[in-house]
Amino acid sequence: MVNMQSKNSDPKANDPAPGPADPAKGGADAPAQGSGGDGARTVQDVIAALQAEGADFKDKWLRAHAEIENVRKRAEREKEDIAKYAIAKLAGDIVAVGDNFQRAIAAVPAGAVEEDPALKSFIDGVTMIERELLNALERYGIRRMEPMGAPFNPHLHQAVMEIPRADVAAGTIVQVFQPGYAIEERVLRPAMVGIAKGGPKLPSAPEDDAVPGSPPANENPTS
Repeated sequence: MVNMQSKNSDPKANDPAPGPADPAKGGADAPAQGSGGDGARTVQDVIAALQAEGADFKDKWLRAHAEIENVRKRAEREKEDIAKYAIAKLAGDIVAVGDNFQRAIAAVPAGAVEEDPALKSFIDGVTMIERELLNALERYGIRRMEPMGAPFNPHLHQAVMEIPRADVAAGTIVQVFQPGYAIEERVLRPAMVGIAKGGPKLPSAPEDDAVPGSPPANENPTS
């Protein structure tokens, strides 16, 4: 009797045997949280998201690179324009000196030059200086435009009067009061001209002739 009581009084002998872990209580055999189900993010989803983000960064980089290239090209064009046209103001003053040479030559009657050797030598000297001036200007991209006999072009010429002429087409330049000048592709100073009116209609000029600073086909002699 004593032995049986001692066995029953042992607390360890009365504990129930351990059973399988209850999943509801978070035991060892419970499924991992987030390892399955519709809300789980798979490896493919992560890769797709990274690829989309990479494509977005690439697009932004290409746009930024294109913008930088445009800025560089624009800066290069501005630099070239500065190099070409920086002397435009100075050139405008210099060509006025050429006008004075022309006026001095035109003021002397042709007969007087033939009769006076000293006057002829003077005019020859002025003509030579004028030619040297024009050559110097051309070395810097500045050229004189002599539009006598050419069709009037508002981009290159400034009409100051109309002259009745039935023997030439209307709109033809028949008198040049002041020659024009161009610097590279730009008009430095338009020519001041008189144009014919009353003659036949002038044939339409090609579109290229209306471009400012185009090489003047306006040096043709009067027909």
